[in-house]
Amino acid sequence: MRLQTLFVAALAASAPAIGNAGEAPITFTKLWTHTHATPGHLSEIPAYDARTHTIWVAGVVGVDVLDAATGALIKHIAVPACGAAVVAPCGSVNSVAIHNGLAAFAIESSDRTAPGSVAFYDTRMRVQTGHVAVGALPDMLAFTHDGSRLLVANEATPYVYGSRIGTSVPWVFAAPAADPAGSVSIIDVETRSVIATPGFAGVPTYGSHLRTNTGMDFEPEYIAIASDGTRAFVTLQEANAIAVLDFASNAFTAVIGLGAKDFSRPGNQIDPLDGDGKVEFISPTAKGLYMPDGIAAYKWRGRTFLAMANEGDFREDDADRSEASKLGAVSPLNRLRVSATDSSPGDLYAAGARSFSIRDESGDLVYDSGDILDKEANRLGIYNDGRSRDKGVEPEGIALHDIRGRTYAFVGLERTTKSAVAVFDVTDPYDVAFVDMIVGEGDVSPEGIVVFRHRGTDYLAVAHEVSNTTTLHRIDRARRPDDRYLPLIP
Repeated sequence: MRLQTLFVAALAASAPAIGNAGEAPITFTKLWTHTHATPGHLSEIPAYDARTHTIWVAGVVGVDVLDAATGALIKHIAVPACGAAVVAPCGSVNSVAIHNGLAAFAIESSDRTAPGSVAFYDTRMRVQTGHVAVGALPDMLAFTHDGSRLLVANEATPYVYGSRIGTSVPWVFAAPAADPAGSVSIIDVETRSVIATPGFAGVPTYGSHLRTNTGMDFEPEYIAIASDGTRAFVTLQEANAIAVLDFASNAFTAVIGLGAKDFSRPGNQIDPLDGDGKVEFISPTAKGLYMPDGIAAYKWRGRTFLAMANEGDFREDDADRSEASKLGAVSPLNRLRVSATDSSPGDLYAAGARSFSIRDESGDLVYDSGDILDKEANRLGIYNDGRSRDKGVEPEGIALHDIRGRTYAFVGLERTTKSAVAVFDVTDPYDVAFVDMIVGEGDVSPEGIVVFRHRGTDYLAVAHEVSNTTTLHRIDRARRPDDRYLPLIP
């Protein structure tokens, strides 16, 4: 354990400064920032279209199409609000995905418990070419690698949750009276038809700390396609799990509980107390449920690995969370927000792991970034102490990209005082190196990220929900990573 502590301490002391080409294997140059001006538009999820060299940014009332070269607005594609005179698709745009000149919008109905829709657009003409009905509250889209299928994560969140049952801890909740089932719609792109809508009834469960007593069913959050194209992996954030979707049967084959991270272990420190005017990282007797949001898949030595941003989340009404003081905790843990459906006196579980991690396709942990994200944000002066008791910097979005034989993970941090995207070399999932943290002046709260290559140059586009901006960075190769590799600290 002492060796692990020395490794992490040495990394924190010598982490590279932004844009320092003498230390970083890749560097970043900010090219432009677009401020979205359409009333009601929020910069949330970006997608890149190689055919037109444009960036499409989903944002509730529609999608802004930006010139990737300049950041100029080419067109705002409005999606109408639903009403008596409006036919589908209508509602709120939650996400956009693009493959081979075809853009797909995930559109939530004005009654989010009703079926949503996916609308298709030609990226050259920027006109709609069709739509299809899907499950309730479609929240994310992913094309298969060959573009033949489109997968839609139907989160299916209810308006009103079930009430608490009894007074003992951990708490238990009744099921909501009206809760559409979470599912994934599988769309055949050629025929524009849903060929299957797999759900979770009867699916075998494995792993640990799978949350099933919150009054929620499984709600799909994010989708990653395996590199061999045979399966998809779906995060079930509030349940602290991932689900495995088999394309041969178009059915889920497993739901895997992701366990908990021990914050008392070396290299896993957190700052659990907010509002005290200081940032103090400690090793408390508490754990964190991983609860990933974004997920991405890649291959190493013929095996599939999954990179996850461990944001953490409670029920939408926050009824399943509690201050640790209500479970007997004293300062500095008294204000820590914990899961009341998992915690008991002396055994506290917070939401999120304040990290990004890598797992194999069975869900086994092979790497976790420990306390690097929080500590690096603090070193750069962008750590938000007001979020200390909640989930720290809240890693949310993640994207992978290959640059000259190396695979990099880009992790967006939602809760820093300035935009922050952490970069790791994950080529070997068992030997991961922290590379840099990109700080975006004038931008706040990365919601979605996309990395792409155009004419031999690599780029990173970041959509920011709070500042309502989208920013493009150029990625330049400097040199190969050094030897500051990090051990696994579960």
